[in-house]
Amino acid sequence: MSAAPVPSGAAGRTSRIDSARLRQLGEAVLRTEAEAISALVARVDDSFVRACDYMLACEGRIVVLGMGKSGHIGSKIAATLASTGTPAFFVHPGEASHGDLGMITTKDVALILSNSGETPEMLTILPIIKRLGAPLICLGGNPLSTLARAADVFINVAVAKEACPLGLAPTASTTSALAMGDALAVALLESRGFTAEDFARSHPAGSLGRRLLLHVADIMHQGDDIPMVRRGTPLKDALVEMSRKGLGMSAVVDDAGHVLGIFTDGDLRRTLDRPIDIHTTPIETVMTAGCVTARSDMLAAAALHLMEDRKINGLLIVDEAQFLVGALNMHDMLRAGVV
Repeated sequence: MSAAPVPSGAAGRTSRIDSARLRQLGEAVLRTEAEAISALVARVDDSFVRACDYMLACEGRIVVLGMGKSGHIGSKIAATLASTGTPAFFVHPGEASHGDLGMITTKDVALILSNSGETPEMLTILPIIKRLGAPLICLGGNPLSTLARAADVFINVAVAKEACPLGLAPTASTTSALAMGDALAVALLESRGFTAEDFARSHPAGSLGRRLLLHVADIMHQGDDIPMVRRGTPLKDALVEMSRKGLGMSAVVDDAGHVLGIFTDGDLRRTLDRPIDIHTTPIETVMTAGCVTARSDMLAAAALHLMEDRKINGLLIVDEAQFLVGALNMHDMLRAGVV
């Protein structure tokens, strides 16, 4: 069987570079992009503050526009803004001139990304945005460009060079724009007093949302499902309760239902090492008094941290009067996706 033909042209050319050279190329790219981001620190100036002021005062949405690779970066910036408390969406400039400009209103703020500042698709829609009266913020690399001069605020994200050895592919310049977009989003997040729970409400799916939204009350066992025996109960009856409820533990309470202690699988192992009659020994003599408890309004993630910190697998849930209201164990955390 004859070998498949090798494609001609750049796509078909291959060259062998040794591993040391490959590492050098990778390191050079990262150094170039790191230097580009470091240079941005000095440009977090009055223009940056004015851009934040416009966006904080915005009564509509932040409309992000960008063409090509700037568009990909713009889409990500819009997503970051939206997920951190600043309503935003991305509009493709090419589609904007064919009807999507209707998405932009006078109450919005336009955030345009263009390294050259002369992107034709942007210049086509620029007069319309200006006539709307929507404030215009430009992230670009040329302060003398048409877009920079037309903008209400220009933030300079120029780079000394691209990381691409040909100096052509947008690499350091897109990284620079993305980093400045993140800086804007986080500054706005802090200014709005955006909290972890606010963030979770924008991310209800996946482990992040579960960790930030789920409370102990959402996953704990309640009512008849709580393993519980009263003071004076023989150890053998406490073991039956533990077995029936299947949490590997049982709360020990007084006649009013206040927690006195806990009896766990670990306590059982330690008890069986002693000469004890399980038929006559009252549970309070072998329980762990002063056990760790939690409140039902605690975040499940915080309860998990407490369990890990204290090296325990079960937790009793009490109210402010130490009345038993629930119980949970590590399996409940796993099922809820908190772990």
